[in-house]
Amino acid sequence: MALMSVAEALRQVLEHALPLSSESVPLADAYGRVLAADLAAQRTQPPADVSAMDGYAVRTADVKSAPAQLRLIGEVAAGHPFEGTVGAGEAARIFTGGVVPPGADTIVIQENTTRENTTRDGDVVLINQTSGAGRHIRRAGLDFASGAVLLAKGRRLNDRDLALAAAMNHASLTVYRKPKLAVLATGDELVLPGAQPGIGEIVYSNGYATMALARREGCDVVDLGIAPDQLPETIAAVRRARDGEADILVTSGGASVGDYDLVQKALAAEGLKLSFWKVALRPGRPMMHGRLGPMHVLGLPGNPVSSYVCGVLFLVPLIRRLTGRADYEPRLDPAQLGCDLPENDERADYLRATLAPGPDGLPVATPCPLQDSSMLAPLAKADCLLIREPHAPAAKAGGRCVILKLDP
Repeated sequence: MALMSVAEALRQVLEHALPLSSESVPLADAYGRVLAADLAAQRTQPPADVSAMDGYAVRTADVKSAPAQLRLIGEVAAGHPFEGTVGAGEAARIFTGGVVPPGADTIVIQENTTRENTTRDGDVVLINQTSGAGRHIRRAGLDFASGAVLLAKGRRLNDRDLALAAAMNHASLTVYRKPKLAVLATGDELVLPGAQPGIGEIVYSNGYATMALARREGCDVVDLGIAPDQLPETIAAVRRARDGEADILVTSGGASVGDYDLVQKALAAEGLKLSFWKVALRPGRPMMHGRLGPMHVLGLPGNPVSSYVCGVLFLVPLIRRLTGRADYEPRLDPAQLGCDLPENDERADYLRATLAPGPDGLPVATPCPLQDSSMLAPLAKADCLLIREPHAPAAKAGGRCVILKLDP
């Protein structure tokens, strides 16, 4: 099978990835979930003209000049509207959030007044500074009006969105179901972190990044552990993912066609419909994708950096698509090259790079000196992947480039 371009591979991964079914969840549990329908306000905010400050509700005509003495006729607190009307020469004490009483059309803040008590006229307030019409009044509907769609279908909800949804008077939200993702590692050479590796053994690390990416994107994750290089055990692990109704199965290693690369054989034995297993990508060429019934299958390479890069390029968009996000495609940003780069070959390069502020506002992307796909220390240090297209010509420092930031 010929090498497939990154763009075509991503297209095939997403081709049959439809958003999952929806469910209603309490507002408090909706953080990070994706709206399955447009969300419209069920009320107007504020529902009436309210005071933005503590002070006095008065008529503009009475405070065109200062000082002005007005008779105090009542008090307006938030949640306790004043039943009367402010007439000529009158004022109502008002607090922030209080409904502006009829007759009043401006608020004089308390710092610009003096409260007095007289035996003849009762309490009076001395206005020490003029105030124009509408001053310190929040008009009805200033924030939003009933029926306005303020949060769109496909939006992943953040903390500010939940505050808005609450103000819109929604106690629960309709969101897409969380995908269930199963992660399976393969290889006799793998041991878990904390073990003492023997000769020829290596500490398993790939799955921890994969599971973290999946959880960050909103998945429920099942760790299937490490399967030895035995076909029956690998088949049994694949069946556990399928029987557990995983939406996505991610395998780590063993996706090639060597004698001990058993993932493809195990999946084929279970009826895998293979899309591809080679991508014109560095790092990450032995990347596999297919479908096992309704379950999406991604076979990530065994090298740690290759596995991570393929997770960023293919797994993250797949999860986002299944969760119903409108912004599921990878976001590419412009940058400046921090060093010279040679011409590229037939594979797209995704170079680990650090970012620094640039003189013209664009960040400067400098590739890490060593790009071996086994090296995790440069990956942890990197801020982005610097993308070089196949057969890209040599490039000079200061030239434009394209990056994919690693932090969302």
